[in-house]
Amino acid sequence: MKGKATRATISDVARTAKTGKTSVSRYLNGEQHLLSDDLRARIAHAIAELNYYPSQMARGLKRGRTRLIGLIIADITNPYSVHVLSGIEAACREQGFTPLVCNTNNEVDRELHYLDLLRSYQVEGIVVNAVGMREDGLNRLQQSALPMVLIDRKIPDFACDVVGLDNMQATACVAEHLIEQGFEAILFLSEPLGTVNTRRERLYAFHDTLARHPGIIAENGEIPLHNNELLDTTLRDFHTRQRGMRKAVISANGALTLQVARSLRRLGLNWGSDIGLLGFDELEWAELAGVGISTLKQPTREIGHAAVSQVIRRIEGSDEPVCELKFSGELIVRGSTAH
Repeated sequence: MKGKATRATISDVARTAKTGKTSVSRYLNGEQHLLSDDLRARIAHAIAELNYYPSQMARGLKRGRTRLIGLIIADITNPYSVHVLSGIEAACREQGFTPLVCNTNNEVDRELHYLDLLRSYQVEGIVVNAVGMREDGLNRLQQSALPMVLIDRKIPDFACDVVGLDNMQATACVAEHLIEQGFEAILFLSEPLGTVNTRRERLYAFHDTLARHPGIIAENGEIPLHNNELLDTTLRDFHTRQRGMRKAVISANGALTLQVARSLRRLGLNWGSDIGLLGFDELEWAELAGVGISTLKQPTREIGHAAVSQVIRRIEGSDEPVCELKFSGELIVRGSTAH
């Protein structure tokens, strides 16, 4: 029985090419102009014959650089996260970095575990879509002194660059649209607020906007994902209380919008005719859902790209003041909120 194949080393390449390791290193490091045509050809042939590929980790550590950026994502199944990752990957590729992605599944303990893991891999910077770190997590972040950028969610009492949606502008845009469409009662639904600033900011902006329209009824509720019973009860009660009025629901993120749409189906209510529906985050199926569901589209790819660009600026020594980069959202109107 054959033994396990061993990985070729730089010494193997040098031996096969009948040269020294220094020449092979020059070839690999882009200094091929220092080598003769014959030597370059022999090294290239040896690399191909041995299927040799250098250890990027080892090369990086030798130079004092790993070119790794760690990503801690709250929920990789969330459509928002998927699209943000697309922008992150593109920015890393453009600037010669490799992303290491860690999904916390919205669990704080996993967040702390992955933070320690990424530090052990000697990443040069970290991009975090935080769950809500406790004091011990904050201490670890501060002690690490790693360049860091937060996406979407801030961490209380932690000064750090943040990239995300302009929640105040976006929520005001959404609420004003529904008011202009003649809705007389609006229910704002989000997952439990906790310490998640995006949820709090959107709820605050919702009530702040409707306070300028005293004739409009404003309600809000907190619904854990997949708590179908609570969601059904909340929507049924809202529909019953506001019977005879033109009413609508705002969902604070894409995952919850899907749950709301399913709940309305279970209750026998049609969005657009029986009740309006507008959700944050553009979803691929939104335009296919019956009359279509209106959404607040976030520039997710641009957000991810900007976060990586900012953390690389920090890696390269930028000492500019901590900043918050806010992107505007785009309202996409479909039949669920039309007259």
